[in-house]
Amino acid sequence: MYKLIFLHLVLFLFSINIYSQSDSLKQKTSFQIAAPFNEAYDVRSDIVMVYGVNDAGGNFEQRIKGWREKGYNVQFMTGIAWGQYQDYFLGQFDGKQHLDEGQVQRNGDTIWHGKNVPYLVPSDSFLKYIKTHIKRAIDAGVTAVYLEEPEFWARAGYSEAFKKEWQKYYNESWQPQHISPEATYLSSKLKYHLYLNALKDVFAYVKYYAKSVGRDVKCYVPTHSLINYSSWQIVSPEASLASIDDMDGYIAQVWTGTSREPVYYKGLKKERVFENAFLEYGSMVSMTAPTGKRMYFLTDPIEDWPRTWDDYKRNYQATFTAKLLYPTVDHYEVMPWPNRIYLGKFKVEGSDELQTISPAYATQMQVMVTALNEMPLSFNKLNGSHGIGVLVSNSMMFQRFPTHAGYEDPQLSNFYGMALPLLKQGIPIETVHMENLDNSNTLKNIKVLIMSYANMKPLQESYHTALSKWVNDGGVLIYYGRDNDPFQTVREWWNTGKYNFNSPSEDLFKKLNVSNTKEDSFIQSRKGWVSIKRVDPKELVIEGSNDAAFIELIRQAYEKYAAAGKLILKNNFYLQRGPYVIAAVMDEFKNGESLKIKGSFIDLFDPELSVLTEKVIEPGHQSFLYDMRTVDKKQPKVLATAARVYEEKIAAGKYEFIVKSPSETMNAMRIRIPYKPAGVTLTKLSGEKVDIIKNDWDTSTSTLFLKHKNFSEGIRVIITK
Repeated sequence: MYKLIFLHLVLFLFSINIYSQSDSLKQKTSFQIAAPFNEAYDVRSDIVMVYGVNDAGGNFEQRIKGWREKGYNVQFMTGIAWGQYQDYFLGQFDGKQHLDEGQVQRNGDTIWHGKNVPYLVPSDSFLKYIKTHIKRAIDAGVTAVYLEEPEFWARAGYSEAFKKEWQKYYNESWQPQHISPEATYLSSKLKYHLYLNALKDVFAYVKYYAKSVGRDVKCYVPTHSLINYSSWQIVSPEASLASIDDMDGYIAQVWTGTSREPVYYKGLKKERVFENAFLEYGSMVSMTAPTGKRMYFLTDPIEDWPRTWDDYKRNYQATFTAKLLYPTVDHYEVMPWPNRIYLGKFKVEGSDELQTISPAYATQMQVMVTALNEMPLSFNKLNGSHGIGVLVSNSMMFQRFPTHAGYEDPQLSNFYGMALPLLKQGIPIETVHMENLDNSNTLKNIKVLIMSYANMKPLQESYHTALSKWVNDGGVLIYYGRDNDPFQTVREWWNTGKYNFNSPSEDLFKKLNVSNTKEDSFIQSRKGWVSIKRVDPKELVIEGSNDAAFIELIRQAYEKYAAAGKLILKNNFYLQRGPYVIAAVMDEFKNGESLKIKGSFIDLFDPELSVLTEKVIEPGHQSFLYDMRTVDKKQPKVLATAARVYEEKIAAGKYEFIVKSPSETMNAMRIRIPYKPAGVTLTKLSGEKVDIIKNDWDTSTSTLFLKHKNFSEGIRVIITK
């Protein structure tokens, strides 16, 4: 017995020691991976999120140990709606098969994520099972737990497991969701609550168990944006997760795969990756900004579907640029699955041959990733007219499938109709989450708010109270919608109990004391103004060139009624964050002008790190630059590199540091030196000499360009005068 008590004490002290070490580790950048450590994809971010207890053939504790020994802050990620949980589904966990807990669609088919891996209806037994994984991860010393993608497909909802949950939640018999708009709405609302409650339960366990062993383990949810889930017809708790006390933040899972979803604009349906990514990241910011929860932005240098390397690179630049245009976020998941990126094979344009990542793209990608380790928060704002918001809600996910009474919202156009015409005119449009309206910070900087109930419905009356207060205090509200979609009459608070409104907007307009029939004018509501347009927002983008009147209405609202200044229309976005300059020029603008930026720059999208005095950005393209005018010319500094810098030492006539990056890749570095170097030596930490491929001095900028092979173990660079 005493031996057992001693063993528990040793484990307890060990867990405290692990935490005290990891607590001091950096937490700015991360990546997720199921595979064990390998020099070929040693990305050198602060955090590695080791994925899945059963993934990568087991050896979970060895994977944790291997990454920790390489200096990483080790955390844990696993799926909450699916995962390598065959031992649970096939009966090895508790002697019972659980395949019947899968999400089932109308034809009786289960929706699968892989062999013997269904998307789940979260049950008590599954939550009990997932907690065994959580315990194992905490015992292994992880500092955070990520429960990924709480997803319930809109087309699902026909399983026996779901029928039981319906009875429990609504206290009435299950209704097949295809029979009526109300059944569809109630079905999705239940899906939303099932995963909200599941995460609440598991995160409470994380905090409880961590505390019992003297630890403080953080809890995060990696999730797609509300825009993407609504577009892909998936239901998830989204903004409501921020209400969970034990939830510390999110990873915004935005990448080429989500952002390339085609959308309508001026009657044309096509991919608009940069614009879509900008709106997706923005919806994630607005979801968390009022709550103070931490946000990590994800980008992926490739994507899940096999494309060409050229396609990946082009769209990676677009999504990467979009995320950097949000200066209040400075934490990043730099990539998922680096083993897939560095070792996977994909086509190049003009060829059917599968190839690994090119040295040039790998170098460019690593330069971009390294910059994220240094990317500062900034109080700078995007160029353009700020303070215009579009209201969104979790209930956008509730109306997506199936359709009823012939009413459709193709490609989520009721949202894009309010946002895309403004974004395309260079207005840094914001999304505002209705679920955050009770927080006084939510509308603090919004001057003009655009909304519609064509594609969503208010889940609480308090949202209308908050909106009416904001308008009465001077806000300008623009309402678009015919209010004739079949979801207007679903059983909800505005038509039950003391209320009998035909649509939720009737309650809102009553609270604002304005007529809901008066169109084409601004109606005063105390200090604020309201304009009502009986047009569904989708009509502004599905029909060609139908947004001119909308833009003019926004101009009046912004300039005259909100007195917010001149509404600036343009085709570009520009932002400086410390030494970094981020810019994008959009196509489909009336004059198609390019953007010219003059100064002294390093082109960070160029693997040769070229020096520029002028950068010209054409429509449909983006740029990422390092402004050399921001750094001290008298102090040596690595300005840009495809490796991470460690142990920097500056002495008279000598500059020394170590660089680490995935082995067998190529490093490019541009270094500011106040003198022309007389000597440059590169050696592995083992003492072996490393060949220098390029050693070029640029007199005009006093910068040295070095190119050499990378090694995970590290290379010591010594530059002497």
